[in-house]
Amino acid sequence: MTGIPERDAPLNILIVGQSGRLQYEAVLFALSLNATTPEGRARLFVAEPQPGPLWDADPRMLPEACDILRDLGARIVPFESRHFGQAYPYGNKIEALVALPADEAFVFFDTDTLITGDLSEVPFDFARPTASMQREDTWPKIELYGPGYTETWRALYDRFGLDFQSSLDLSWPDEYWQRYLYFNAGFFFHECPHRFGQRFLDYALQVRDDPPEALVCQSLDPWLDQVVLPLVIHSFGGGRHTLPEGMLDGSHSCHYRAMPLLYARESDEIIGFLEAIAAPNRIKKLLKEHEPFLRYIYQGRGAKVRAMFDRADLPRREQGIRNPLKRAGLWMR
Repeated sequence: MTGIPERDAPLNILIVGQSGRLQYEAVLFALSLNATTPEGRARLFVAEPQPGPLWDADPRMLPEACDILRDLGARIVPFESRHFGQAYPYGNKIEALVALPADEAFVFFDTDTLITGDLSEVPFDFARPTASMQREDTWPKIELYGPGYTETWRALYDRFGLDFQSSLDLSWPDEYWQRYLYFNAGFFFHECPHRFGQRFLDYALQVRDDPPEALVCQSLDPWLDQVVLPLVIHSFGGGRHTLPEGMLDGSHSCHYRAMPLLYARESDEIIGFLEAIAAPNRIKKLLKEHEPFLRYIYQGRGAKVRAMFDRADLPRREQGIRNPLKRAGLWMR
């Protein structure tokens, strides 16, 4: 691919791995990264929360998952849960950033992602961070007689001394959700994980513990990370579309989020890729322990889901996929 600068050092990639679903997704992520990004061009860090008072049970991964991840070249790095833990596991992506080397650019991905292209081809501008635009209008939920989008978002920008006006996309009308900076936190990047992570943490704790009055009608669980992320990105000079459109959440990554959504939405090529990397016996033995992987990848439920939808004419909203699957008894997260 032309016009993409060569990197002197491998790209640092961060995911979170812990007991339960995330450890199996982490293995699948690592397999996909190894299959698409040549050796030496990326370093995968799997951040693992450690046992402590904020977890009801040991959050560490199974030894079998750790062994496979290490054999795939991943570095498992521990971190302490000091502020979120069991009560808000989405906070892992905030607290895990300190486990990466300081002053080295990074890209964070949710574990429920497949890497489908060589990540060293993606022209990240680490000084201008962005995040996934694959989102719906999940927050804020505007209540009758309550604060609108402008009042809600402006209160957050004012709280942290940020310029609200410059964050707006004026091609969308006032009080329409896409006018306001909002991301899915499925990926994000910056030039330093420690500076980004500390600001992410500071903002998140302030919003959680002392929300502006305009948020009185709003739930922050599970939306806290996605409420704060646009503020952090804006504060570092980032914004929308600092990446070429169609690479992440497109040709080079697939944030599937749940197996039935993957089988309903994605191309034959991605399904074939997924099933190929999950086929080796050692991998299959581990991944079969996670029931959604067992049912959809190995026992044919994915093919049943696939037959229900036309990839060329999918429902516009995710609920239009979820609801028919639930009615058919084919939904599983």
